[in-house]
Amino acid sequence: MLQILGLIGSKWSILIIGQLRDRTLRFGELHRTVNGISQRMLTLTLRQLERDGLLTRTVHPSVPPRVDYTLSELGATLLDSVVALGEWATTHRQEINDNRSRYDATHPRQPPS
Repeated sequence: MLQILGLIGSKWSILIIGQLRDRTLRFGELHRTVNGISQRMLTLTLRQLERDGLLTRTVHPSVPPRVDYTLSELGATLLDSVVALGEWATTHRQEINDNRSRYDATHPRQPPS
């Protein structure tokens, strides 16, 4: 159970599932729309989501090959939770940033030993 929650709870998985909410996307489109993700991390995350049955990967025989990603029926069942989590994060982003700033001001970082 913890492994599954770890995958679903990763920021990259949540962002990818959110991007696939409304449509099928190609790798390059996902890479452009998921801010900050490296090609390698995108590849690893897509493979894991496919392995878990949360998305479907379709390879079209063309030159160059075209690969599409879409949410599976199982992946679509996560949408309400992912959207709610995203809305919560957006609503509370400033409050969390303020709390972090206050904490950091009173708890100086110690250099590694």
